Amino acid sequence: MAELFNKQAKQYSESRPTYPEELFQFIASKTPCHDLAWDVGTGSGQAARTLAGIYKNVVATDTSPKQLEFALKLPNIRYQCTPPKMSIAELEQNVSVESSVDLVTSAAAMHWFDLPTFYQQVKWILKKPDGVIAAWSYAKAEINAASANTLLQMLYDNCDPYCDPRARYFVHDRYRTIDFPFQPVDGLEHTGPFEFKTERLMDLDDCFTFIKSWSPYQTAKDAGVELLSDDVVQDFTRAWHEDANPKKVATFPISLKVGKVGN
Repeated sequence: MAELFNKQAKQYSESRPTYPEELFQFIASKTPCHDLAWDVGTGSGQAARTLAGIYKNVVATDTSPKQLEFALKLPNIRYQCTPPKMSIAELEQNVSVESSVDLVTSAAAMHWFDLPTFYQQVKWILKKPDGVIAAWSYAKAEINAASANTLLQMLYDNCDPYCDPRARYFVHDRYRTIDFPFQPVDGLEHTGPFEFKTERLMDLDDCFTFIKSWSPYQTAKDAGVELLSDDVVQDFTRAWHEDANPKKVATFPISLKVGKVGN
């Protein structure tokens, strides 16, 4: 999975949305202790930086050293580059010991994992019975300018043939049917998905940077297909400037799954 984002690691770090404070407070309210969180597939640390303000320590892992180069460094975050598959012994070495983690998070990444192996690791490393796993995805962005939004949705459609099936699971299904073998946490009747949203203010360059961060955009480019051709860029630029405001609001719907291992 890491190779899908290595070439556009800088664009990814600059353009990916941050996540709403309400989402983190919702998650944190479900973990009685706030000592240690493990952020899996951290990328350039968008979730880890917020977790670091809530949990005493955060271990943030990713298989891409290039993405980790762009992660915000904070004193209570330990970034760790890990192999795509870890044994339990490697998990203990790279992250923590058995039954020691209060929270495992995966922000827009879990669909890339070998889920049976990942879930085995989660069940081994979470505290019993109160450790929590929280995984979320976000769907296609929408822009608050009709013509530009129409072209953005067309670009999403044009990317579809180059989209890894696992990413379709994330973008289209939003974790509604993903296997999630955990119990509801106390006070909740189910494991989700629970719906949130995040917004990001973008100018035209920001929007192009965001598009270039998509994994299918890079896959298409590697296949010799430029989805942001000169004609497309001109059409998109013209549509963007139909609205006098040079900055637009991009809204990302978020779907969150939350569960615990239990006794």
